[in-house]
Amino acid sequence: MESMIGAKSCIEGNIVVEGTLRIDGKITGSVKADSVILSDSAAILGDVTVKSAIIGGRIDGNVQAQEFVEIKPSGKLFGDIHSRKLSVAEGGIFEGRSHVHRDEDASNVIDFRARESASS
Repeated sequence: MESMIGAKSCIEGNIVVEGTLRIDGKITGSVKADSVILSDSAAILGDVTVKSAIIGGRIDGNVQAQEFVEIKPSGKLFGDIHSRKLSVAEGGIFEGRSHVHRDEDASNVIDFRARESASS
């Protein structure tokens, strides 16, 4: 973990961090990092752009994650999610739209027309 925002911290403004950012306090503004970990007491009012997010606190904003978003039992997300993987634990709250993108692997695609003509 490269950076941490303490439980008694309240930050207004946009944050950009390389590496993992653990948040125990409150942020009003956008957050951009490799990974974000929100504790139960953390809150973000703004959009989050990351590779991965683990949400134990509250986010009021959209989350754009390249890899995954995990909402813990104490987590609350009010906004849209764009990610490859999404996990919401029992008790976790998610209100918004989810856009789960999957990588298309061309080797797994079967062209039935080509297969039928080869067997004729």
